[in-house]
Amino acid sequence: MPEVKVNDIASGHRGQGSAAPMEGRGVYNANSALQAQGGLLGLQLLEKAAAEIAPYDGSPAIVIADYGSSEGRNSLAPMRAAIRILRERFGPERPIVVTHTDLPANDFSSLFELVETSPESYARDHDNVFPVAVGRSFFRRVLPSAHVDLGWSSYAAMWLSRIPCPNPGHVFARAARGAVGDAFARQGREDWETFLTVRSQELRLGGRLIVVMPSLNESGLHPSAVLFDGANDVLAEMASQGAITREERDGMLIQSYPRTLDELLAPFGSAKRFSGLRVTHSSTIPVGDVAWAQYERDRDQAALAARRAMAFRATFAPSLARGLARSADEAARMAFVDRLEAGVRERLAGRLEPEINFVATLALEQS
Repeated sequence: MPEVKVNDIASGHRGQGSAAPMEGRGVYNANSALQAQGGLLGLQLLEKAAAEIAPYDGSPAIVIADYGSSEGRNSLAPMRAAIRILRERFGPERPIVVTHTDLPANDFSSLFELVETSPESYARDHDNVFPVAVGRSFFRRVLPSAHVDLGWSSYAAMWLSRIPCPNPGHVFARAARGAVGDAFARQGREDWETFLTVRSQELRLGGRLIVVMPSLNESGLHPSAVLFDGANDVLAEMASQGAITREERDGMLIQSYPRTLDELLAPFGSAKRFSGLRVTHSSTIPVGDVAWAQYERDRDQAALAARRAMAFRATFAPSLARGLARSADEAARMAFVDRLEAGVRERLAGRLEPEINFVATLALEQS
């Protein structure tokens, strides 16, 4: 394992900035069933929040913020549910603005096409609903102060704002140990507190924020460890064969940092308050394995391995591809992603087992 220097940890690793957006062109929409199922576990909390908020009388519009929308498919059901409750409370004449936010490179074109054309769109059955988007990292302010009535973030706040130092031993941030693991834990704490602080500034008094994100199991392990280990092996093989350089391999890391419920609640302390936000609900819930459920119906091992590999590609491969040399063109990046997906699929074919994932849900009130 290459040595990680102390000054790398102290100063921060600048090889990558914020995580890359999900794979575009509809790929993430088509391969994010687990995220969709997990997000639905927060739906009742969102409906309850929509039933409780008191929109500011001085504003003609009710503002919903969807933090980390990606291509939008997994946002349709939550936005539709919230709008239904708000329409029941405030009637059809009150304008509703739905603001989708994600990184600047996100595929917003696919999002807007979906919102405009999908039979499941929240904008089809309700007039006076206005979808808009902001391309900016949510570790900064993305909306004006006291602007948001209802916030929603599903499977997005798990990402780190940056890589604090190299982790050449493994591609998964939570697999880091020792001083490197400490650096990632510190980054995870700082990013979570930053996310909460800027959301608090954007929420109106009495506004609500619902956060859903993957968590760790009872042993503190991620259920997809086999998947991450497989990707780690593929990248090591690619480096040994010269398909990527050792420097590129060392710069590749998945910036996802799922947290335990205790880690998520730590900033709030015993008073359950932090930066103007009050915790009104917190839980960790198991979510079933949709890919395995399909396998139990068709018994097709190759199809299961392909589904898992494609889900990995759509969510994590863009971040890993950012470790390629700056001179790598789009063709080289696609060749890298294709080979990574194929290698992960091959390794999963002989190690198929169900995954019981855990989802943390938080309901927060600006008070």
